[in-house]
Amino acid sequence: MKSNDVMTIGEIAGHFGLATHVLRHWEAMGLLTPTRVEGSRRRYDHDDLYRVAVIMRAKKAGFTLDDIREMINTEDPAARRDILLRRHAELARRIAGMQASLDLIECALGCDHDDVIGCAHFQTLIEERVGLGISPRK
Repeated sequence: MKSNDVMTIGEIAGHFGLATHVLRHWEAMGLLTPTRVEGSRRRYDHDDLYRVAVIMRAKKAGFTLDDIREMINTEDPAARRDILLRRHAELARRIAGMQASLDLIECALGCDHDDVIGCAHFQTLIEERVGLGISPRK
């Protein structure tokens, strides 16, 4: 795309593999502001293309559309940093949970017992994960 080229909503949607209604929704939410020409037809330029790429990457990182809008539209670097810190904390929490689940599965897969349920080490991991201090009935 040359710096003076513009794209239609269908072209930009196709470029990113999106449905056109997604771009319209993002516009309604204040994430995009395409130029309007001839009968209110939307035209997207290089900056819009970049913004769509930013939105898609932020969504992939788990940001909400509201957070993305706030980050894109704010002039305050501290506000942007606060949003990033919130997302960082949430991702760190989710990663810790997934790591605990992975540890549990690896314990079960590496167990020498015929049935992992009877393994004392596995039971301890379950008790620690659940935090109830109970073990199964034997």
